[in-house]
Amino acid sequence: MSSPPPARRGFYRQEVTKTAWEVRAVYQDLQPVGSGAYGAVCSAVDSRTGAKVAIKKLYRPFQSELFAKRAYRELRLLKHMRHENVIGLLDVFTPDETLDDFTDFYLVMPFMGTDLGKLMKHEKLSEDRIQFLVYQMLKGLKYIHAAGVIHRDLKPGNLAVNEDCELKILDFGLARQADSEMTGYVVTRWYRAPEVILNWMHYTQTGEKPRDSGPLLHQPPCFFTGSPMVAVLPGGCRAGMGARRGRGGLDALCPCPLSRCVCVSLPPTLPGPQSPDVGASVSVDIWSVGCIMAEMITGKTLFKGNDHLDQLKEIMKVTGTPPADFVQRLQSVEAKNYMKGLPELEKKDFASILTNASPLAVSLLERMLVLDAERRVTAAEALAHPYFESLQDAEDEPKAQKYDESFDDVDRTLDEWKRVTYKEVLSFKPPRQLGAKVSKETAL
Repeated sequence: MSSPPPARRGFYRQEVTKTAWEVRAVYQDLQPVGSGAYGAVCSAVDSRTGAKVAIKKLYRPFQSELFAKRAYRELRLLKHMRHENVIGLLDVFTPDETLDDFTDFYLVMPFMGTDLGKLMKHEKLSEDRIQFLVYQMLKGLKYIHAAGVIHRDLKPGNLAVNEDCELKILDFGLARQADSEMTGYVVTRWYRAPEVILNWMHYTQTGEKPRDSGPLLHQPPCFFTGSPMVAVLPGGCRAGMGARRGRGGLDALCPCPLSRCVCVSLPPTLPGPQSPDVGASVSVDIWSVGCIMAEMITGKTLFKGNDHLDQLKEIMKVTGTPPADFVQRLQSVEAKNYMKGLPELEKKDFASILTNASPLAVSLLERMLVLDAERRVTAAEALAHPYFESLQDAEDEPKAQKYDESFDDVDRTLDEWKRVTYKEVLSFKPPRQLGAKVSKETAL
């Protein structure tokens, strides 16, 4: 058997968990961190700065058009994100010197040593820390939403926190499919907005295929770049945003090897006033932030349903059963009948549930945890709430450029996907503030 060719100049080879890695020589001390269905992650030390980074290698990104499209989308979305509270790229490289040889590329991101879920298990958070963490979540969401993207799977495990209480929103992997099973990742369900559950109920009870929400971007869990529920949106307004329609459905080809992934397909959001069970607006992320904030305050999951129906019941024990106009606007007959059959529940006083919270914290939560998505605050509105008065800084909230998804949806051959991906890799420019020096604090 002939030996493999030598590593490219400026690169070195190392076997990591029986997989060959070929990385830039500046990244030393490769250590396996985790793996998912589509890639593996190693930590490394950037020898130029001493900062710890995370490097992701995608498994066989060009084995099919589907894999190639997913890899291209992940790369473009990560390249687009340039905000201190959102995971983004520090570097991307390939050891392959020509397009003809192009088979692998590597994504380099800040190393995230822990997440909010782990932090909450080990510490009781002070109100100051809760305030700062929620402020950063909302800053990141304001940026993401302005770019025309919905995360859709915010939970404590998707929020990385370092020792300085700095937070980044994680998990922007990519796929474009739906899945009928929503009972798998229990943790995710607890932070899911009620309109998502109401919509999913229609499809599971009728057997009807969803009208596809377009590019749902999702991967099974990986250390820090998997399992997002990200929808790319064509518009910028809050109420009228919805993922563009495409092909798919409950029986769409799902490359996820797990039988219980958490993708939920939603119909396109209609312009103007939105039916509560139609489409995904940015407010699904605001609901999740409210659930996470309440958990940080109380130390307990706020809505801990055993399944999707029980989840709705748990939610309405707090929010109260919705008014008739809300139920009337439900497009799903199944959801409408279910809601009409519920016993009438009064809205609880949030202050009685959040006994340790300040009045301003309670006030903010009452605006985020609203059953009707149309009445929920946006990230920008939440940031302007008096709860954050001591932190508010308009100059600290950079504007996002719209993410152009039109490039993602072109039908291409495998060779064409390779060509456009190779071009994206070569055109990468490091963030200005990180290009010369990556701080150790950022990389923790």
